[in-house]
Amino acid sequence: MGKLIVIEGSDGSGKATQTKLLYDYLKGQGKNVKMVSYPNYDSPSSALVKMYLGREYGDDPYMVNPYVTSSFFAVDRFSSYLKEWKMFYESLEDSIVICDRYVTSNMLHQTSKLESREEKEEFLDWEYDFEYIKGGLPIPDFVFFLDVKPEVTFRLMKDRKNKITHQQIKDIHESNHGFLIKSYENSILVGEKYNWIKIECCDENGDMKQKEEIHRMIRDKIFE
Repeated sequence: MGKLIVIEGSDGSGKATQTKLLYDYLKGQGKNVKMVSYPNYDSPSSALVKMYLGREYGDDPYMVNPYVTSSFFAVDRFSSYLKEWKMFYESLEDSIVICDRYVTSNMLHQTSKLESREEKEEFLDWEYDFEYIKGGLPIPDFVFFLDVKPEVTFRLMKDRKNKITHQQIKDIHESNHGFLIKSYENSILVGEKYNWIKIECCDENGDMKQKEEIHRMIRDKIFE
């Protein structure tokens, strides 16, 4: 088996940028490395994800319960794993797969639909068992959470186009500030439960650090 590295965080936190920077660095070091991103919007397996995010089940993310929603994203990941990177990951002992989002996104976002600590813990245990144990997806060696406060996230996302239609209209998560705030708050519970590595992406003034500095922080944690 190879190594699996996940870059996680709120919408607009720079996951795609940091995934690409880490991929380029490791590739430059002569590593066998592959980069994947979720959801896989180019695959038919993401159809239900796009319907959900595109408001076909309603304008409020809370209208679809977290277990059902998580299954949409899980099927897309399972399809991608089988078709795109399972052989690479399993056949090369020194292979490295870097994921922009992963099972961790269900843990982060869908837990925010639940109120009590007991409900959240029950869901997290179910999600872990569903995708990692019963689904057979690899458990990450590293999960980096890009810590960007919600108010900074909202500012960064203001003029960003969504990844489904590439238009200004935000998807069902991005447009709901309350949902994004709850997801960020959940990062404390989930991160502590699964030993995520928090990367402080903002300086003392609340401004985003340079992408190269954030990249170095991630790189140093991997090779420390």
